[in-house]
Amino acid sequence: MLGSVIPSSRWLIRSLLAQVDWDRARYFVEYGPGVGTITRHILKRMRPDARLLALEINDDFVRHLNAAIDDPRLVIRSDSAARLGAVLDELDWPHVDYAVSGIPFSTMPPADVEAVLDETRARLTPQGEFLVYQFSRHSAQYLHRSFDDVSREFVLRNVPPVSCYRARSNGVVAKGKP
Repeated sequence: MLGSVIPSSRWLIRSLLAQVDWDRARYFVEYGPGVGTITRHILKRMRPDARLLALEINDDFVRHLNAAIDDPRLVIRSDSAARLGAVLDELDWPHVDYAVSGIPFSTMPPADVEAVLDETRARLTPQGEFLVYQFSRHSAQYLHRSFDDVSREFVLRNVPPVSCYRARSNGVVAKGKP
């Protein structure tokens, strides 16, 4: 369930979140927050009126997050990233400005990966970005098929070393409410 038994390094977090426009962003989603290492960094930087949805399928992690992080801007759901649209509709959120993910695409069935990417792309604003960290380079193929603009930064100062991707779509219109 975890990509690494060692928490994400500050260099991974710095690389992953470097391009976020914190002044503009109001709606964040994080797939697979685990114990909340990256979640806490997002919350530290978010605007007071911003919201963060954490989707986690491991109920032990959901319980841990609920007990460990007390922030009214954080919504934690025991649900799959492939159901992003349904969860956003339940919350009455209009879109997502940034989606952050460390879920291991390389170990998931391809249809599940495609479902996550389709839901993400459909709900991102036209300026929205999908920020992904992966331990396998194999995962990049999915991002390149689903997004128009994908850049990669390799972070050596993490155990294990990791690739951070920034994926954007040119001209995609977010589903959901205006």
